[in-house]
Amino acid sequence: MTNPFEVAAGLASRATNGDTAARPASAPASRRKIRVLLLEDRPVDAELVLMELRRSGFEVVDAHRVETEADFVARLDPTLDVILADYRLPQFDGLQALRRLQQFEPPLDIPFIIVSGALGDELAAQCIKQGVTDYLLKDRLERLGLAVSNALDERRLRAERKQVEEQLRHSQKMETVGQLAGGIAHDFNNMLTVINGHAGLLLDSGGLPSEVTESLKQIYMAGERASNLTRQLLFFSRKRAIQRRSLELNLIIDEVAAMLRRLIGEDITLELKLDPALPAVDADAGMLEQVLINLAINARDAMAHGGPIRIHTRAVDRAATDIPANCAAQPGRFACIMVQDVGCGIPPDVIGRIFEPFFTTKEVGKGTGLGLATVFGIVQQHGGWIEVDSEVGVGTRFNIYLPAAPRSTTPKTEDAGTKVKGGRETVLVVEDEEGVREFTVSVLRLYGYRVLQARSGLDALEVWLRHSARIDLLLTDMVMPDDMSGPQLAARLRAEKPDLPVVFASGYSQELANQVFAACPSARFIHKPYQPRALAKIVRETLDAKSAVA
Repeated sequence: MTNPFEVAAGLASRATNGDTAARPASAPASRRKIRVLLLEDRPVDAELVLMELRRSGFEVVDAHRVETEADFVARLDPTLDVILADYRLPQFDGLQALRRLQQFEPPLDIPFIIVSGALGDELAAQCIKQGVTDYLLKDRLERLGLAVSNALDERRLRAERKQVEEQLRHSQKMETVGQLAGGIAHDFNNMLTVINGHAGLLLDSGGLPSEVTESLKQIYMAGERASNLTRQLLFFSRKRAIQRRSLELNLIIDEVAAMLRRLIGEDITLELKLDPALPAVDADAGMLEQVLINLAINARDAMAHGGPIRIHTRAVDRAATDIPANCAAQPGRFACIMVQDVGCGIPPDVIGRIFEPFFTTKEVGKGTGLGLATVFGIVQQHGGWIEVDSEVGVGTRFNIYLPAAPRSTTPKTEDAGTKVKGGRETVLVVEDEEGVREFTVSVLRLYGYRVLQARSGLDALEVWLRHSARIDLLLTDMVMPDDMSGPQLAARLRAEKPDLPVVFASGYSQELANQVFAACPSARFIHKPYQPRALAKIVRETLDAKSAVA
């Protein structure tokens, strides 16, 4: 066997004389910084290994030599780049060290290379089978640089592949949760159509005792809040389009404040400071309410001992340099909403992850990790951005910036007292939810329409066979049993009566509806839960549109 001292002397001579011919052609071109753990009982052999690493182009920024199992385990660290281990030591060996590495918790992905004085083919095969990254002989150290370089490249590729796999799993998980959320929202909106619809009918009827009217108002308001929650589910499932209109943010905050005070508890106060000069914004009221609710709940959970939650608004001007690079907003006027607490604060090492879906610092069972992710998505979809400032033990402040609406876009609001016209036409109502169908039929009859009804697409075809000549409009749910959807039913009926007016209803969104009935461009859409006046209005408008064309 080659004398290690002679080898050391030879290497030192080459390094001194600047002998570059001995450098392998495949050695790293630039000096890669590495941290090394050496399992070696001979200091001179350890020094030879380090000299060869440096000669091969590596900058060894940290190296530790260990001989025992206890020292080896104590030095295991995720910052290590490579472990170079002798096969045999007096009280320990390379394969035992490899098993301890493989059993370490949390798992460490550190290349493990055997550097041995002698290693037969059988032992070499056993090492590879056990999971050794590579092996080489001490008198053939010129291959060490290439072995380490390859091992580091393979680890980088493994890390990239793992990241891609995690992203794929996360995407699949989000898609699954989104589908579930969309389904729940659809079913819930059917129930809310019945609850809110009948409450609205009774309130519109008038002549009720004051205590009954007040109870109906409370039912109606609770139903509206529940409807806002389904908007969040539909937003999360990406099955809901923004329903924009010009809004006064201060009015939205005032309206939601009463509900927030019930949510945050008695030991937490809500302090409002609203700028009367705040500009209007083009936004979805339900989504902005959800932003305020989520931030208030987040603030409440951060204040175990109570305190104030401050919600302030102000008008600000922002130049292009003040707008984040990943935001599509243009320089100009913005409405700013500040939500501030005096809670535990957010540690610096996690503040960059707080908007990630499913990321939470709360205990198991006390947080879904969806609250701030939903806030971020809503604000981003409205063309705005969020700034976060937090200090551990002091509190957290969220500043939300939304572009001001052009004054010319403020829509004219319809007077609630404006009478909606009815008619004498015949409407075919197709709805598989019995409660929703009965409510819809009641409303249309209240407005004077003749109504035929069916519980499915196939049932509707039978009704059509008998009464097609007198059916003036089809009002159908989007998704129904019997393998026939609303759009498929409309297509069948329009094949016989091309000018048949169609109104689709769904607990999903108009965005989804647009994809489904693109082949039915003149159709209208009404989102569940709908109110009696809204239903009567869209039916009248659809029928009148046909008359205007005729």
